[in-house]
Amino acid sequence: MSNTCCNRRVAVRSRREFLEKSSYSFGALALGYLLRSTQSLASTSSMGAVNPLAAKRPLYPAKAKQVIFLFMEGGPSHVDTFDPKPTLSRLEGQPLPPSFLKQDVSLAQINARESKLMGSRRTFKRCGQSGLEISDLFENVSKFADDIAVVRSCYHESFIHGPALSMLHSGSLRLGYPSLGAWVLYGLGSESQNLPAYMVMSDTYIRSSKSLFGSGFLPATYQGTLVSMQGSPFENLTPPAEMDPSSQRVVLDQLKTWNERHLEQRSDDTSLQARISNFELAFRMQSAGPELNDISKEPESIRKLYGLDAEPTAKFGRMCLLARRMVERGVRFVHLYNNDWDGHSECDKNHVENSRKTDIPIAALLTDLKQRGMLESTLIVCAGEFGRTPVMQGNSGRDHHPYGFSIWMAGGGIKGGKVIGATDEIGWAATQDRVHVHDVHATILALLGLDHMKLTFFDSGRDMRLTGVGEEGTHSFTDKLLQG
Repeated sequence: MSNTCCNRRVAVRSRREFLEKSSYSFGALALGYLLRSTQSLASTSSMGAVNPLAAKRPLYPAKAKQVIFLFMEGGPSHVDTFDPKPTLSRLEGQPLPPSFLKQDVSLAQINARESKLMGSRRTFKRCGQSGLEISDLFENVSKFADDIAVVRSCYHESFIHGPALSMLHSGSLRLGYPSLGAWVLYGLGSESQNLPAYMVMSDTYIRSSKSLFGSGFLPATYQGTLVSMQGSPFENLTPPAEMDPSSQRVVLDQLKTWNERHLEQRSDDTSLQARISNFELAFRMQSAGPELNDISKEPESIRKLYGLDAEPTAKFGRMCLLARRMVERGVRFVHLYNNDWDGHSECDKNHVENSRKTDIPIAALLTDLKQRGMLESTLIVCAGEFGRTPVMQGNSGRDHHPYGFSIWMAGGGIKGGKVIGATDEIGWAATQDRVHVHDVHATILALLGLDHMKLTFFDSGRDMRLTGVGEEGTHSFTDKLLQG
């Protein structure tokens, strides 16, 4: 018995020592579990450091490998673009029916009791073999009716630009949350070693600026890179003329050593981690960046296709061409912004001007991707932050309207020529197969082979995700997009 007690004491002491000496190992086990559960296991570089942007396998077979998000900032009118409402035109000039005033929507910016219904000034046509109805604002895009899936029943909760933009980009009405692009990088990493994995371009300004494509509470390395449309596309990329590549490499290696030594005591400083990664990426981009931006070798037929040598299509056409070149080189997520669809006054005039800038370039992008065999693996999403009211505001204008609006998708395995959901007879609210913005995000992730419920990040004491916490009602409508 004495020997038994002695053995037990030895066993207890051994277990205690094991637990004390293995605490870091248990932490590593827990971390490994979390990484696996979110498909975030990163590869190891030759330097031995974890590369957070290493390409990762999707959780499920993916239909799309990359995303080009065409954002029509300001809010295009759904009833003038992709959601025809003949009843609205028939009731032109009449007051909004009392039944609509009773709906659970905010009318803070809409003087609905005095406003009059205003029909569309556009002509809608049935396009392609599918007969998809698209307005004459997008005569060139309409040629791809059989490749496009229109979602007419989108909605969310804010009629103000700031929160609405935040919702479309990050799934939250509040700033400070990771953008959709950042989540995609977090889940899938980058396939490009020499270019940023998440690129952003705009033809003018971006409301809410860099917060829309930021990394939020995710590590800073997942944020988007803004590409300038004037002058050099990437800031601080050209080294001093007197510094040759070998000397620059020596400087960067020494700087990396100092930074990593500094980081050892500050392992949670994601900004520092991102800067270290960015120095290395910038070194590799010195040749890849200018090559990406140099479109001089593109044939004349491509320049003409995108409208590069004419106005008003030149700027957005260049953005669309660069987007194709980016995904061709392995960039995971590209965000393009066109301004400004905020048609408070003379909405039809506003939309005509903006469609003239974008219709030809967007159609060119679809043409180019399709003829290169890239459309199947590239998901195209086109949306604004909300739609616009079916009632008139001011001088033939329309106000913001998030209660029912349209977006469209193409590529990424989607079977086009279809409509998902519907708004009521005047376009006031989504009524059939209602699709919240969280549903849109869940679907984009699903097409990329990710599960929105499993792509999480532990922050502020809880697992956070793009589509919100505890919202089990969020669903993906992927099956409807993929069905012929």
